[in-house]
Amino acid sequence: MDYLWAFITGGALCAVGQLLIDLTAMTPARILVTYVVSGVFLGAVGIYEPLTEFAGAGATVPLTGFGYNLSRGVREAVEKDGLIGALTGGLEACAGGIAAAVLFGLLAAVIFRRGDKTAKLVR
Repeated sequence: MDYLWAFITGGALCAVGQLLIDLTAMTPARILVTYVVSGVFLGAVGIYEPLTEFAGAGATVPLTGFGYNLSRGVREAVEKDGLIGALTGGLEACAGGIAAAVLFGLLAAVIFRRGDKTAKLVR
């Protein structure tokens, strides 16, 4: 059942993103930022933590989970280190995910060839 709930929760978050793309004039970049900020906000009001306990990876893997993880790291670092924790906590909490994104991006750039994405005009 844990896998089912993770799949349903993650799928619902992705479906909301797809609806935002299809039904609004928001750019994908604005939708991504909205998701991260939503995760921060929902974590601040205490809604996102019970969702992560219920859905597991279905709630922590999407960008809302990244925002929640950032805010949680900042909150814990501020409690531990004071005001300097506001600057270091988010990076500490998300360092693994950020490092993985950089590493996999580098591997993809090394393995795959770059191609011309512009349409060729035939005359």
